[in-house]
Amino acid sequence: MKLFGEGVESLRRFRAFNDSGLTLAKLRDDGKGGAIARFTEVADRTAAEKLRGTALTVPRSALPPLGEGEYYHADLIGLPAVSTDGETLGEVIAVENFGAGDVLEIRRPTGKKFMVPMRVEAVPEWDDERLFVAAVFAAQ
Repeated sequence: MKLFGEGVESLRRFRAFNDSGLTLAKLRDDGKGGAIARFTEVADRTAAEKLRGTALTVPRSALPPLGEGEYYHADLIGLPAVSTDGETLGEVIAVENFGAGDVLEIRRPTGKKFMVPMRVEAVPEWDDERLFVAAVFAAQ
């Protein structure tokens, strides 16, 4: 499994994935930043290979509460982006991390895309309804 979270240990608190369609039987670190999992419903290698590319999900209610300034990537994707000057910028379409922190990809209404670092100087505020981008970063 390719992991996009806090590692193998963060998965151990969950038993069921994908609306209880997959039940975790065994889990171990693969030594390369990923994990190897066995699911009760997956009987053999052929069945496992059919799951290649499947995203594992858990209900939002199963996730740990967030601290001040923390967010889940899924909560940011789809948010309308507005500049601190009030200009409509578009919609957050992705959250990437290239090693130096999260970067938001925003698609303008014209279809053009731009990226903004998810740091307080670039994104001073966000809530469940919209994300504010500092005007200087929005001018890209």
